[in-house]
Amino acid sequence: MTDAIRIANCSGFYGDRLSAAKEMVEGGPIDALTGDWLAELTMLILARTQAKRPGSGYARTFVTQMEQVMGTCLDQGIKVVSNAGGLDPDHCAEAVAEVADTLGLNPTIAYVNGDNLLPRLDELREAGIDILDLETGEPVAPIDCISANAYLGAWGIVEALNRGADIVVTGRTTDAAIVAGPAAWHHGWARDDWDALAGAVAAGHVIECGTQATGGNYSFFTEIPGLERAGFPIAEIEADGSSVITKHPGTGGAVTVGTVTSQLLYEIGPPGYLGPDVTARFDTMQLSQEGPDRVRVSGTKGERPPEHLKVSMNTWGGYRSDIVLALTGLDIEAKAELLEAAFWKAAPIAPDAFASVTTTVVRTDHDDPSSNEAATAQWRLTVKDADERKTKSIAVGINDMALATIPGFYGLAGAGIGKPFGVHTSGLVSADLVPQHVVVLGGDRTVVESVAPEGGGPVAVVVPDLPEVPSGMTHRLPLGTILGSRSGDKGGNANLGVFARSIEAYAWMAQELTIERMRELLPEAAGLTIDRHELPNLWSLNFVIHGILQEGVAASTRQDGQAKSLGEWFRARHADIPGHLL
Repeated sequence: MTDAIRIANCSGFYGDRLSAAKEMVEGGPIDALTGDWLAELTMLILARTQAKRPGSGYARTFVTQMEQVMGTCLDQGIKVVSNAGGLDPDHCAEAVAEVADTLGLNPTIAYVNGDNLLPRLDELREAGIDILDLETGEPVAPIDCISANAYLGAWGIVEALNRGADIVVTGRTTDAAIVAGPAAWHHGWARDDWDALAGAVAAGHVIECGTQATGGNYSFFTEIPGLERAGFPIAEIEADGSSVITKHPGTGGAVTVGTVTSQLLYEIGPPGYLGPDVTARFDTMQLSQEGPDRVRVSGTKGERPPEHLKVSMNTWGGYRSDIVLALTGLDIEAKAELLEAAFWKAAPIAPDAFASVTTTVVRTDHDDPSSNEAATAQWRLTVKDADERKTKSIAVGINDMALATIPGFYGLAGAGIGKPFGVHTSGLVSADLVPQHVVVLGGDRTVVESVAPEGGGPVAVVVPDLPEVPSGMTHRLPLGTILGSRSGDKGGNANLGVFARSIEAYAWMAQELTIERMRELLPEAAGLTIDRHELPNLWSLNFVIHGILQEGVAASTRQDGQAKSLGEWFRARHADIPGHLL
């Protein structure tokens, strides 16, 4: 097969638009329907679900979508590949089979597992095999995990499709693998077709988050029509791995070089984008607008993947209570100081009795406010401890403060008392220890090794010539006047990708945005380790801020624990921008 395969996305997270599968199947021709249901936080949520109802640690919404589109997919020969299996891909596949039986259909359904390391952790430790911490490279100390899953690649999916599967359900694969798998199967790629695989991974990374590729969460959103109901993306992947990102005609949003660049920067680290099948060099790819809502992604080079797979591990961190009280009008800092002192006077337990205490004053108030809300700041308190009773007990003192402390006293929504929270750890395990198990329901079982073949040496990266940054008049303006951004979480770290829309603006940005300058612009990151990576082919920089989300999304005490808004905060900061760029 040499023709392009049209791979559609219908989900960017667990809880995404339920009608998206139907929209993609009925909106125009596609060859494969994929969806990403998993994130680090999702694995924690599924672990809680599984603990309450064994066998139910998968995304039920995927099963609902299959009920809507299964018949049409079989009629039109559309393959379905999804990682909605989560912690229970076998039970998810069985649930889909039950739907098929109810509908009177007979698809071939397969699932891929082997990613679940939780039952093997003691065995690995006894054999002297350590899971290494992704940040430090040191062995992860023994922790009481509730989930531990290695990120698998595309070749188990390829095997399932080769065995005639119409629907493939996986556990924790990489987000891009569910796109690279159908592409590799369709084109008959070998495991060492590094460049083709890298191109498919790039396409998969673009469409994995659904409508973020068609204008969702885009910095310059005012330029994008129809965002009231953005369409989901499609990747037309060709035999050499090049692709065109597009969407169905008549759907909202837009596919532009800007929207694709923005999504390429989402939750990445160095330009060598590591995966279990290939290291995709994002600093080699080229983007071009081929037509309305058609962006070509070409030239992506691939190198051999690392010998280790990433492992996502969750453990219970204990319990937390979050209290948010209003600070309104004048004397905000003095009011916050009194609230904190009064709170601990009233609380039955001293602050040093908790595992951690975090207090923050969030200045959301305005000068000369025109509304009550515009006059309001927040005093935020988070306590954490292994003892649920301790975290719940602190709420009793709030009533004592109500008439006795600051004027304008009231609580704000968003507080939670005695909630369990999880702690996320990213690790590494040798790929040869994690084979993929492919099971066809009612059929055979096969094993696919996760170790990549030899070869795939370093590629040459061609850096474009940059224009000189001229001196001259500058204007004090928000950075977002000329720069876009995309940010997100990776465990306790956050990435902040910044892109320019001209090579002249990139040349200035590359000179202006040093690590030290970023520390000045984002004071909350001033004391943290920051990595800086250049992607001149995309007119982009990527910053990784280590530890800003503390122990991961569920444990973070930041107001935005997933760093989704970090990039927009950056764009709101003012800088002296050269006049010729405006």
